[in-house]
Amino acid sequence: MPRGDPPTKDSGHLDELVTEGRPSPPKEYESLSTLELVELMNREDATVPAAAAAIAAKLADVVDAVVAKLRQGGRLIYVGAGTSGALAAADAAECESTFSTRPGQVVALVAGAGFGSGAARDAAEDDARAGTEAIRSAQVSVGDAVVGVSASGRTPFAIGALETAAAAGALTVCIVSVPDSKLARICEHELAVVVGPEFVAGSTRLKAGTAQKLVLNTISTLSMIRLGKTYGDLMVDVAATNEKLRARARRAVQLATGASDDEVDGALAAAGGSAKIAIVSLLAGIDANSASERLEQAKGNVREALR
Repeated sequence: MPRGDPPTKDSGHLDELVTEGRPSPPKEYESLSTLELVELMNREDATVPAAAAAIAAKLADVVDAVVAKLRQGGRLIYVGAGTSGALAAADAAECESTFSTRPGQVVALVAGAGFGSGAARDAAEDDARAGTEAIRSAQVSVGDAVVGVSASGRTPFAIGALETAAAAGALTVCIVSVPDSKLARICEHELAVVVGPEFVAGSTRLKAGTAQKLVLNTISTLSMIRLGKTYGDLMVDVAATNEKLRARARRAVQLATGASDDEVDGALAAAGGSAKIAIVSLLAGIDANSASERLEQAKGNVREALR
């Protein structure tokens, strides 16, 4: 008899999930060399971008819908558990420093956040009521966009959260790795990136997690581009709170304007460290105050401010 815990009553349902599938015939990894394993896993990983590309039109619609909420002062709220929650939290955490989003504008509600043990966090995934309470505590409303992340599309925490968000009138989106999931039936927008069986059966931190990361990157980054947080491919709304970020802001001004070192330093000093103001000031040949006024009229969009 194989060792380990006996199957649970729910385990039979796992057979229905694409993410729990196995290759045919099953692979005997133990008989392969390490190099063969590396190459095989790399081939599996290489299929993920194509699966993400297959939902490009749906993803574009989601970005536009999220931007509409953010432009009206709403929030982008991710919801997830386990690996999905961790990836969502990482994406949300980067937005404030990378794009100068206001505190709380992009956040993640993660099952078991703050719990000390892995077992407690794992158990939190099954608590639909906790998902409901997380949305209520965040005072989610019609002005917000709520994105649930769940490879299986059936995580109770995410389902409870998205049902509550939908009842509050929020924009609802799910990022899943299976078609026709329970979570998708709750949400207005389904982003199903079906990557097929995992390299290790059921280990959705692998291809499914990579797919989630790609989609989260796209939602947050393209939303910020649409909100005028970049100038071309340059990160010009960075919060320059450490030496690396200050250097990045300075480099962005230099690349955008072609100005000399002294001109860049002077423009940034006059702009109070704002790369956007410095760029408009240098390219338009105006002082920092005038550049700031132009940006305000252009709702922070550098290209619009230069027209």
